[in-house]
Amino acid sequence: MAETTGTVTPDAASMAGEDGFRRRDFIHIAAVSAAGVGGVVTLLPLVSQMSPSRDVLAASTTEVDVSAIEPGQAIKAEFRKQPLFVRRLTPTEIDEANAVDVASLRDPASLIERTKDGHHDMLVTMGICTHLGCVPLGAAEGENKGDYGGYFCPCHGSHYDTAGRIRKGPAPANLVVPDYEFTSDSVIRVG
Repeated sequence: MAETTGTVTPDAASMAGEDGFRRRDFIHIAAVSAAGVGGVVTLLPLVSQMSPSRDVLAASTTEVDVSAIEPGQAIKAEFRKQPLFVRRLTPTEIDEANAVDVASLRDPASLIERTKDGHHDMLVTMGICTHLGCVPLGAAEGENKGDYGGYFCPCHGSHYDTAGRIRKGPAPANLVVPDYEFTSDSVIRVG
């Protein structure tokens, strides 16, 4: 009669089952990983082609030196291929703009809301009429500034005041004030 020892040895069937699961798990993980890598490799060119090109990124901001603008003068610059008006207001123009009853305006906005703290004499607006997109006059010397001394759109007769607010004509809203900040006392960055 054969003697049995106190140790139990696993039978061959149970070992094959454990090893089989381990091999299947490895194959499953390898297949999912390969599919994931393939998916990323496929999507990467599609996502990267949606990024803006270098020329678009370069036009995303514009810096304007405002140190040469005298009180009462305005300049035209360009931001994203559209005209940008920068005007330094005189103390009289500031007083006149602040004296207007904001509630009487078609698009109510005060001069303080349209300028930056510490620079309420500097108005920055897009040079696009809010009616049909014409370029208003009034930024260059000698141009018609309209009935309110700001800007005049010759296309359909919209009149804007010195704060770029619509006062007369078909335009529904004030000239748009873009996002901008003063990087120094003499330079603004738009965008």
